[in-house]
Amino acid sequence: QVQLAESGGGSVQAGGSLRLTCTASGDTTTYDCMGWFRQAPGKERERVAVIRHYYGTTYHNPSVKGRFTISAENARNRWYLQMDNLQPNDTAMYTCAAASTGAMCYYTSDFRDWGQGTQVTVSS
Repeated sequence: QVQLAESGGGSVQAGGSLRLTCTASGDTTTYDCMGWFRQAPGKERERVAVIRHYYGTTYHNPSVKGRFTISAENARNRWYLQMDNLQPNDTAMYTCAAASTGAMCYYTSDFRDWGQGTQVTVSS
């Protein structure tokens, strides 16, 4: 019912910055959690950051805290991941996702709508 699409990925050198954007098309009025995940080759998918509309809170994975910042539009049709001081181990496919009200926003299965992903590559 709702489609998500990411943009803003690319290749940068260590210490560089990128900003990812997730754009939603459709009815997003029931969205509570909007987030970003990433997965690198040979590793499990990792929850990077989540923002909750109704609780007014954010979560950032300790591995990116202080370097990455999640934000969202009040209309819940667009959210962002500002990534600063990127490091080679940040290299991964980054995917945005969203969950409706009443959902637990902890497990991957809690998120119903997913984008296709955008590649981020960081060279040393």
